[in-house]
Amino acid sequence: MAKNEHEVKNDLFGFGDKNVAFAKYFIGTSYLNGLVSPDDNIDVNVSNVNFEPGCRNNWHIHHDGFQILLVTAGEGWYQEEGKPAQLLKPGDVVAIGVKK
Repeated sequence: MAKNEHEVKNDLFGFGDKNVAFAKYFIGTSYLNGLVSPDDNIDVNVSNVNFEPGCRNNWHIHHDGFQILLVTAGEGWYQEEGKPAQLLKPGDVVAIGVKK
């Protein structure tokens, strides 16, 4: 069993289904559970994404928006271009694309 596997698969927001729609952006298998989808009144997408052990997200840029990572279970690595990788654990928050 992977580290924290029980907590990841049984977390507050649900594990989600295989992330088929965005599979080309991942190496390995991820799971996606949409929590809030954008519509005419809400200009935000909120999702719970889970990763199988060894899965990684390909390098990408958020040109016209932001992303906030809220780590609720498990652990994994996050890295921005030109910065060292950082280990993320439950309770960590990363704001991506925020202008400083």
